[in-house]
Amino acid sequence: MDSLSLKGIIKQFAKPGLLMIVVAIITLEATALIQYYFSLKGIREETVMRAESQLETTRVSIMDVVNQAEAAVRNSIWIARWCLDVPDSLQVVARRVVEDNPVVMGSTLALVPEYYSKHPLFAPYACRENGKIIIKSLATQEYNYPAQEWFTEPLKLGEGYWSEPYIDEGGGDVLMTTYSVPIKDYRGKTAAVLTADVSLEWLSQLVNSMQVYDNAYGVVISRQGKMMIGPDETKETKESDAKVQEYTTRVDRTGWTMTIVIPDAEIYKDIRKIGLLVKFLQLLGISMLIIILRIVTKNQLKYQHVKEKKAAIESELHVASAIQKGMLPHYFPTYPDRDDVQIFASLTPAKDVGGDLFDFYIRDEKLFFCIGDVSGKGVPASLFMSVTRSIFRTVSARESMPDHIISTMNETIAEMNETNMFVTLFVGVLDLPTGRMRYSNAGHDAPFLVGVGVGTLPCDANIPVGVMPSWKFTLQEAQIFPGTTIFLFTDGLTEAEDNNHVQFQMERVSKVAAQALAEQKQEPKLIIGMMTDAVHQFAAGAEQSDDLTMMAIQYIKKQSDINLCKSITLSNNTQETPQLAAFVDEVCEALEFSPTLTMQMNLAIEEAVVNVMKYAYPSGTKGNVNIEAQANDVRLKFTITDSGMPFDPTVQTEVDTTLSAEERPIGGLGIHLVRQIMDSINYERVEGQNVLTLRKKLK
Repeated sequence: MDSLSLKGIIKQFAKPGLLMIVVAIITLEATALIQYYFSLKGIREETVMRAESQLETTRVSIMDVVNQAEAAVRNSIWIARWCLDVPDSLQVVARRVVEDNPVVMGSTLALVPEYYSKHPLFAPYACRENGKIIIKSLATQEYNYPAQEWFTEPLKLGEGYWSEPYIDEGGGDVLMTTYSVPIKDYRGKTAAVLTADVSLEWLSQLVNSMQVYDNAYGVVISRQGKMMIGPDETKETKESDAKVQEYTTRVDRTGWTMTIVIPDAEIYKDIRKIGLLVKFLQLLGISMLIIILRIVTKNQLKYQHVKEKKAAIESELHVASAIQKGMLPHYFPTYPDRDDVQIFASLTPAKDVGGDLFDFYIRDEKLFFCIGDVSGKGVPASLFMSVTRSIFRTVSARESMPDHIISTMNETIAEMNETNMFVTLFVGVLDLPTGRMRYSNAGHDAPFLVGVGVGTLPCDANIPVGVMPSWKFTLQEAQIFPGTTIFLFTDGLTEAEDNNHVQFQMERVSKVAAQALAEQKQEPKLIIGMMTDAVHQFAAGAEQSDDLTMMAIQYIKKQSDINLCKSITLSNNTQETPQLAAFVDEVCEALEFSPTLTMQMNLAIEEAVVNVMKYAYPSGTKGNVNIEAQANDVRLKFTITDSGMPFDPTVQTEVDTTLSAEERPIGGLGIHLVRQIMDSINYERVEGQNVLTLRKKLK
């Protein structure tokens, strides 16, 4: 080819149309390669998902049998210990394990050598043979059971142990494994080993039934690397199957490793078949260049639409974040008019929205508060958090005991929890007049108390809310002294990480709290500020991995000088109400109340006391009602005490005064009247007595 012809070819390819075709050909080829690559990648990912799903399903099935065998042994430990003093009864234990558990093929209660002087070796063995349970003895010259792995390992470890698989030569050459646990007598001396023999025939069937691909097969390896289950002999194996993919998982507590082996040829056989078809489509694609260009244009428009949609989603997430934060208390100081409590809190989500929550409010001179951490992050956790916070408000509006609040929340959430999410939760109720705090914990980190010193509040762990609807949460109580700060937090604080993935941990939280106390900065806003600075300094710019929530409550009640103190004790006889009226008049006169206010005080106190006279004591039973009035420069307080049946009037449903008398249910107007007249009403059950406290601010 001469130079002129080369120049002509170059000119032809320089034309825009031909150049476009060349670019299209290159583009199509590149597209085909990319499609082929991603097809391979998609197939690999699908294979991984299928293999992992099959492995997990099989592992769960194996663990079901493992758990049954372990439960069979554990449930018989007590009777085995009880029977140690009667050797002849030990065979009953082994027989009971086999009879009650179909997965158990045999069981022995093998004594430690020389445990009984009369029986140096003693091991009654119960097993199934021909549909019956027979009793044998393993204490023979041919079978030295004290040297067997199933006997030595649990004694060495001091806990349950699954033995290496072995062939049961006396039971039909069946592959077996044994679960055994050491038994101690009531003196704490190791006396014997209780076992459960499990046949592994079912395991072979289960593993060989894993159908990821036609020629895939499963392998199970024991703790010591022995082949327990190999490939099914019916599976075809070819030289081309030399390259394989393996996917492995471990079977909990047994030490077994389960692997699915899939030949590459099996995975990619379908995509290889369509190789020629892809080339044909490439040629066809060149002739359809115009259509392709139109498709590209449409795709560009779709891409632009996706970008706009993404921007809209991000905008909605910002709005959702603002809504979520707006649901929680965010104005501080929250109660500037109160002289008994200060509160401050902060919530920093790891994403736009998060799963942490906190809440607090005052009802009837009690501070109701909670802090929680929903499992997971993002939008699902935020929705779960919103529901949890709403249920807390609803339940605590009519219930004052934290354990009852959490239990009711748990029942409600568990019933609708189809996603299996849960929330750790701490709920407290602080009685502001006395500093008495009742609380209940649901799997949350224990709060710190920062006052005279620094320490954690003793907390029962319990389980998170939403896991078991019937769980009974415990109630605990503590006395909070003036000046003490309750510091609550989620695990986003203790598990905050630096760039080396080192966690902040509880020790650093304690040190910062101690520093705040030493510097007299236990005021809620200050201590949270110090804790926030400490976490940021520790993280050193590392990305936040979890929601971080902190709440601090400082009890600052101050004792004021009492200017007036009077009391009267009446019987539960409504005929004595004139004496009550005279008592209230005397108190109001001493405080120079107006006639109108004095009349209101009489109405409120009489309603509360008469309610006690009528209903606190059983019919025909005599009892007393003590009424004490105290006043300082700020407020007047009436304390009504009786020894009658427990009754909390503050949890009664509010009366809907918008309804007509005929539409309203009977009762409830009395406590409604008291609430309208008095500034606050507070109930406590203290040492077997009902204590109702009514307060009125002095103007």
